[in-house]
Amino acid sequence: MIIKKSRRISPISEINVVPYIDVMLVLLVIFMITAPILTQGVTVDLPKSASQSLKTADREPIIVSVNRNGDYFLNINNNPGTPMDPKSLMVRVAAELEMARQSKQALNVLVKGDQGVPYGKVVTAMSLLKQAGAEQVGLLTDSSQGDQA
Repeated sequence: MIIKKSRRISPISEINVVPYIDVMLVLLVIFMITAPILTQGVTVDLPKSASQSLKTADREPIIVSVNRNGDYFLNINNNPGTPMDPKSLMVRVAAELEMARQSKQALNVLVKGDQGVPYGKVVTAMSLLKQAGAEQVGLLTDSSQGDQA
């Protein structure tokens, strides 16, 4: 009788990384598709103008939008599509400006007013930003087809 000597099978010590790569590529595609969708804002018909762009700041700028109805919107608000009353707008902007000052970061403050809104609403927005502590307030225009005047 012949006795076979049994060999012990050793476990494979390699990790198959192909499924991990597949998952990472799927996540990359998802983020690439959703990133442009996440930029939220209020649709405003900006006046056309030939202008120079501002210097870039360390943080995302604070943008107060004034729509055709004269409602105020803030891009850094929890819900940027919800209108804000002037008092809460001023308090929120003041808090952001104070945080920027404490961390010594540059922060642009801009007003984006619809061209059909009464001029007084844009001036009021600029006044609120000044009261909140903004040293300089810029105006956003649409320079894609500006007239050279």
